[in-house]
Amino acid sequence: MNAASAPSKLYSDDVSLIVVLLDANPFFWASSAAAAGDSASSHHPTTTLPFSKLLNHVIPLLNSLLLLNQLNQVVLVATGVNSCGYIYDSGDGGGGSACGSVPAICSEILRRLEEFVVKDRLQGKSPDKVVATGVSSLLSGSLSLALCYIQRVFRSRARHPQPRILCLQGSPDGPEQYVAVMNAIFSAQRSMIPIDSCVMGVQHSAFLQQASYITGGVYLKPQQLDGLFQYLSAVFATDLQSRNFLQLPKPAGVDFRASCFCHKKTIDMGYVCSVCLSIFCKHHKKCSTCGSDFSQGPTDANADRKRKTSEVQP
Repeated sequence: MNAASAPSKLYSDDVSLIVVLLDANPFFWASSAAAAGDSASSHHPTTTLPFSKLLNHVIPLLNSLLLLNQLNQVVLVATGVNSCGYIYDSGDGGGGSACGSVPAICSEILRRLEEFVVKDRLQGKSPDKVVATGVSSLLSGSLSLALCYIQRVFRSRARHPQPRILCLQGSPDGPEQYVAVMNAIFSAQRSMIPIDSCVMGVQHSAFLQQASYITGGVYLKPQQLDGLFQYLSAVFATDLQSRNFLQLPKPAGVDFRASCFCHKKTIDMGYVCSVCLSIFCKHHKKCSTCGSDFSQGPTDANADRKRKTSEVQP
């Protein structure tokens, strides 16, 4: 390949920028490892796996994405309970390691993940307090980091590879993050950035179902996590141009339920502010978001309309 053809290939359709959001919630993975041990002792097929085995599937995925095209760029973002952070970027010379070999990159990723988990635990309000296993990760923060990184690439180059986000999520959704997550989803839709989702928890993720549906990404919940790398490489490794020729899995249904702004709970029916579209599970006299007054009901408006009509008539 000569030097003249390099710039055109750099911006071709098969060059991708993949931002991988890795769920690094220690509480979820601790419970997942315990569940995997119980399943192994009872000789039943396991649907969970410890975090160490998850990395055995994720790191080969990162290498395979780079092997598919030498011009691809991969960014790894860790999602913690209290914070998020960049772990690896293939565009800065192997994530800051002195050597670009695969063992050096793997050791660098493991070291930065360990530092991130320790830092994330110290940033908690009460790190010594025992937290329930159902604690959620900061998905809204990692999505924001991914979108900011992609926007920086957009503005730094006249042309750029096709970006996409891959969420590797295990923790349950946090209803208190509903507004921030939806804002990130609509920002990705506006920028035409697909959000792919791979859920490794017991339950489906309503947030990621909506994210993949709205942005045109792929949502997948593997039944058996022992072959997770095969799922990831077969479904998420292909570039956006090649997806037009593949039969990718489609979700059976999407959970479009929202979370109320007052109690941060997922609801089926509720009240919506006509001014700012805030959602509440109960009727309020005043919107807590924009301050709109709800004291005037439909009966008052109808009475006022009838009074004005009677004044016009002779």
